[in-house]
Amino acid sequence: MAVSPNASRELRDAYGHTASGVVAVCGLVDGEPVGMVASSFVPVSLDPPLVSFCAMRTSRTWSVLRAAPGLGVSVLGENHGDLCRQLSAPVGDRFAGIRWEAGESGAVFLHETALWLECSLDAEVDAGDHVIALLRLRRVTPFPRIRPLVFHRGRFERLAPA
Repeated sequence: MAVSPNASRELRDAYGHTASGVVAVCGLVDGEPVGMVASSFVPVSLDPPLVSFCAMRTSRTWSVLRAAPGLGVSVLGENHGDLCRQLSAPVGDRFAGIRWEAGESGAVFLHETALWLECSLDAEVDAGDHVIALLRLRRVTPFPRIRPLVFHRGRFERLAPA
């Protein structure tokens, strides 16, 4: 398939052939939790410790969240499909009924997730209709018993045991 300028649906379908983990990026803004979901999370560097995710350039949530002094990246667990949809909702209280806690930096972490990464925004890189947010790690808290949520071909999947 040749890629045309109007091929966004075809590209979305093609990109869906890769499986990805799903993270919630959350922080306190004016004392209230603000969060979004990303399936474009990537570990970037060990030295310095950096991770990244992509946000739509038009994201109102990222435009608010990027100013938070601390950002919590929670790797969602395999049972978090509904939670993911709730945090992605365009309106309403995204945190209603969700168990969370805030770190000293204002990073917000969701409970029953596979991993917590306490971060701060290090840089942003323009990337077409998205920005790539580079986050510097401050603290890592793994929860090895929790299996991660996987997004593949437009659906949430579970990893099969090895």
